Amino acid sequence: MAYVGPSPAVNAYIASNGTGLVIVAGVTNGGASFVVRGDESINTVKDLGGKTFAAPQLGNTQDIALRHYLQVNGYKTTDKGGNVTVVDTSNSNIVTLFATKKIDGAWVPEPWAQTLILQAGGKLFLDERSLWPNGFSTAELVVRTQFLQQHPDVVKDIIAAHVAETLWINNNPAQAVVELNKQMAILTGQPMNSTILAASLQKLTFTYDPLATSVAQMAQNAYSLGFLTTAPTNLSGLYDLTLLNIVLEAQGLQPVQ
Repeated sequence: MAYVGPSPAVNAYIASNGTGLVIVAGVTNGGASFVVRGDESINTVKDLGGKTFAAPQLGNTQDIALRHYLQVNGYKTTDKGGNVTVVDTSNSNIVTLFATKKIDGAWVPEPWAQTLILQAGGKLFLDERSLWPNGFSTAELVVRTQFLQQHPDVVKDIIAAHVAETLWINNNPAQAVVELNKQMAILTGQPMNSTILAASLQKLTFTYDPLATSVAQMAQNAYSLGFLTTAPTNLSGLYDLTLLNIVLEAQGLQPVQ
């Protein structure tokens, strides 16, 4: 089982001919932004030509979002004969490139967007939520199909814990910041900047709904960019929400379609 972005989940599903994995619950809605340098005169889409932007990884969820945004606004990337350069590298390296003025902006998930704004002199160009009136997925809970078939009890327990944590975070937002930072300190050796963390969590919501409509659109965007060689015409098999809805029903909560 893993927490992954929707684009990698779709890629793995299609690459395995629908046999590799399934999404069993959603994780987050929102939490990605297009940030540009504060010292650059980038204020409208007309200002994007000739610039260099970054995304976390080639073909990942934010990379697809950046390239599709450029595409629909009439730009081509340099690898397609255009005049906008896209650099794919790690989130931490994006901060370095941004601070040293080697890139003009980046489309990144939280907390990296707030890090660029609050620590590296960036300014918000676009909150991706503005492009998705019904919300958009930034993470999904996936499970290897064979593991789900062999150990449904284990998967159900993980989903139950996931739902419990999701509800607790949403009901205790201030305490969630404190507890999350405690765990970050344990995992990484030091806590995050509390201001950045709090600002980041304002940009997203936690949800067990996989937001399937947004995932389908992201898959279509990836196909239009050439990242998927097979048209994502039917992704219904990508989801198995049976155990999620059993957990929700037991708690008197609405099922997810």
